[in-house]
Order: sequence, then C-alpha cells, then structure tokens
Amino acid sequence: MDGTKRANIKPGAHVEIVLKEDQSTGKLTGGFVKDILTNSRVHHHGIKVRLETGEVGRVKKILE
Repeated sequence: MDGTKRANIKPGAHVEIVLKEDQSTGKLTGGFVKDILTNSRVHHHGIKVRLETGEVGRVKKILE
C-alpha cells in the first residue's frame, strides 16, 4: 500500500519508515504506528509517523 496517503495509515499498522538520519542511505526501520504526525491528506515523501518505540520517520512501506 501507498505510504504517501494518510488514509492508508492507521494507529497500530505495521509499517517500515525511514528515519531522518537514515534518509541518505534509505535504511528502513520497522514497527507499529502509535501516532500520525502529518496533517495533510498526501505527502510525496511519505506520511510522518511516530512508532510505538518513539522513533519518528516517514512511511515507505505498509506491511499490514
């Protein structure tokens, strides 16, 4: 599913995000969504979320 659309992401969803410090390498971090931080319906770099671990990044893959 598309991580650039807010409607596709719900709290508790299993996702892979790219952290700010990993943007240059593209390394992905997996986890479960705690909070959705992006207010707009669509963001071309991915919707920004906070994982249950506290890590913040943009969604690249929704794993379900």
